[in-house]
Amino acid sequence: MTDRDTLVAEGRRVLAIEAAAVAALEARLGEDFARACELVASAKGRIVTCGIGKSGHIARKLAGTLTSTGSPAIFLHPVEALHGDLGIVGRDDVAILISKSGASDELAGLIGHLGRLAVPIVALVGAARSQLGDHATVVLDCSVAEEACPMDLAPTSSTTAALAMADALAITVLQQKGFRPEDFAALHPGGALGRKLTVKVADVMVSDAYPELPEGCSMRDTIAPLAEMRGTVPVVDRERRVVGVVTAGDLTRLMERDPNFLACPVADVMTRSPRTASANELGAAAASRMEAHGIMALPVVDAEGVLLGMVHLHDLMRAGAV
Repeated sequence: MTDRDTLVAEGRRVLAIEAAAVAALEARLGEDFARACELVASAKGRIVTCGIGKSGHIARKLAGTLTSTGSPAIFLHPVEALHGDLGIVGRDDVAILISKSGASDELAGLIGHLGRLAVPIVALVGAARSQLGDHATVVLDCSVAEEACPMDLAPTSSTTAALAMADALAITVLQQKGFRPEDFAALHPGGALGRKLTVKVADVMVSDAYPELPEGCSMRDTIAPLAEMRGTVPVVDRERRVVGVVTAGDLTRLMERDPNFLACPVADVMTRSPRTASANELGAAAASRMEAHGIMALPVVDAEGVLLGMVHLHDLMRAGAV
């Protein structure tokens, strides 16, 4: 092999080992995982995460994920904890401790303090039979067959497994607590993410005097509205309920196959029971449906299906909803 082939092969080896480590976690999830989720979701105080070294980085990330998804959490450095920071831990808290060996000296004092406060401990540990495992309320087995490091020294697959287990815990708790996109938006008001999660269809839809077509009209009647409204016009019944949409593409395809296209009834050409949007839904959700189905615009309707306006993909993109 060439030198580059060797490099690529080594990278693939690392990825294969780490992928196997994460895949092996799935079969281990059971009652202990459910208990861990219940403890975290029902915490009256904060979630205190802790770890040393590389495990500390995973614990810090977990605290951030929990906090941003509705479960207030804080990272506690185990060394700083033994020098005054233990005061941030309260009796209503739940602790999540992450360690590969489960025998870190830095965690020993913290484990004792948590025990005196009767704070439940969820352990994400690579060695279930260890000091941490023996004192934890719930143990989540994050052990790995091998590190990706060829010397079996640098934490690699073990930290990947711990990160994956931490994410599984955080996201399951998110769903257990009924955390919604609107809640996420409230915690992320700034930047592109904030705009994506706050822009609603009502903010960008076109509603003033938007043209609509009755079911009984002909394709001749669609030409001006299609040109005026960017190629999509809704078709409504007598109560203004949306029964279809006709697009510039529909008109083009009809022209190619029927020389008398102008006389064709719209009802024979339109897309019946089209996908629609509601005014109060997130623009990102409407844009996702449009992109998934190759649609450039959606009729916006109320609970009865009555036309309120149209929302266009390009408008959502300009508003930062995509």
